[in-house]
Amino acid sequence: MDRLSAIDASFLAQEREGSHMHIGGILVFEGPPPTREEFLDHIESRLHLVPRYRQKLVFPRLEMGRPLWVDDPRFNIDYHVRHTALPDPGSIEQLRLMAARIFSQRLDRSKPLWEVWLVQGLEEDRFALVSKTHHSVVDGVAGVDLSAVLFDLDREPSAPQGRGHEWIAEPEPSQAQVIAEGVKGLVSTPFELAERAARSVSSPLRTLEEVREGLEGVSDALGSFVSPAPSTPLNVPIGTHRRLTWVGTELDDLKAIKNALGGTVNDVFLAVVTGALARWLRSRGVETDGLELRGAVPVSVRAQDERGGPLGNRITMMVGPLPVYADDPVERLGIVTEAMRGLKESKQALGAEVIAGLQDFAPPTIFARASRINFSTRLYNLLVTNVPGPQFPLYLLGRELEELVPVAFLASRRALAVAIMSYNGSAAIGLISDYDAMADLDVFAEAVEISIEELLVAAEARGGSPARA
Repeated sequence: MDRLSAIDASFLAQEREGSHMHIGGILVFEGPPPTREEFLDHIESRLHLVPRYRQKLVFPRLEMGRPLWVDDPRFNIDYHVRHTALPDPGSIEQLRLMAARIFSQRLDRSKPLWEVWLVQGLEEDRFALVSKTHHSVVDGVAGVDLSAVLFDLDREPSAPQGRGHEWIAEPEPSQAQVIAEGVKGLVSTPFELAERAARSVSSPLRTLEEVREGLEGVSDALGSFVSPAPSTPLNVPIGTHRRLTWVGTELDDLKAIKNALGGTVNDVFLAVVTGALARWLRSRGVETDGLELRGAVPVSVRAQDERGGPLGNRITMMVGPLPVYADDPVERLGIVTEAMRGLKESKQALGAEVIAGLQDFAPPTIFARASRINFSTRLYNLLVTNVPGPQFPLYLLGRELEELVPVAFLASRRALAVAIMSYNGSAAIGLISDYDAMADLDVFAEAVEISIEELLVAAEARGGSPARA
């Protein structure tokens, strides 16, 4: 039995009301689709490389510890791999509507927390996959690592490694065993604290430096609570239904903007989102003069040697300003760039990691309340996440992956989330919104396109060389 970390468990604890804490993607492939049998066999041949995908959650009674991962003895791949088709003509718009309905459905916690939909009938002789995995299973960076399991680097599929025997589930534990494991976690807490104390005695100077940096980081992280994020049309109660769309661009265009105007590619992305927010808010009649929104920017703390290792979340959060008051796109980018540079120097991400680490020692009842800090509406207005993807083509059963669209999640009272992911020289900006609170998601998508164009024009004026040239 594998106990969830505090960060993993927080995504379960805060899945309430209209919030679904799953993430995923929409993947478009060239060529005719594989048959359902071919696709099932392909996944089954590689599923042993990700054991978590055959495991389910068990919850100790009386909240005696955090949930645990155990093998699902009734695992049935037919439940997790779905097969469907688009009606003629199989447009991207129809795919978008289907994906929105899929992401509107909460994952069943009595089963392993993932689904993959094989969608045939896409126009231009293509097909798609719609994938959905609970955030407690995997973070964005580890999710990219999963591509090494399902996809190949060459058109000719490679033979899976390590497959040589039929998978047999470990016996499902009794509730008494689950409670005992939960109690073991609670009992081990004082010993873990004592171990930390012992380490601090053996290397006091190093410990004092770590404590000092940690306290500075916590102070920076909690500073956002002193002045809460502004109230906007984005921060309203949300339901269970979703709208979904995306905007495509070229990675070289974003790099050309960066090279001509300064900052990083992530700064450019945040400036694009800021410009789109400003235009969308004004379309809603909101006065943007003097208004600064806050974006939650996930930061991976997954070391290079942890890539390809166990799943789960190795992320923390920085809260960055989105200056919708700035009318000039170059000014917006400059403000974002300076602010993000300051945040990195402020150790805010370290502070958020320290706070999350402290939740590891909280009893379950207190933990459920404490984890609300991670998603408090006082902290931020919307999630804005950037996940770097592979810059080379990937293949599934000989079919090349043409487009990869990331889909984020909506926390409570967040009507919009924005994610960008690069792949093989292109970049897709995935937009997911509450169905009722943001019926004008297409207006926001158009504002994203305009925001990119504004920065490209400014970059060209500075001598930039965008990809379209």
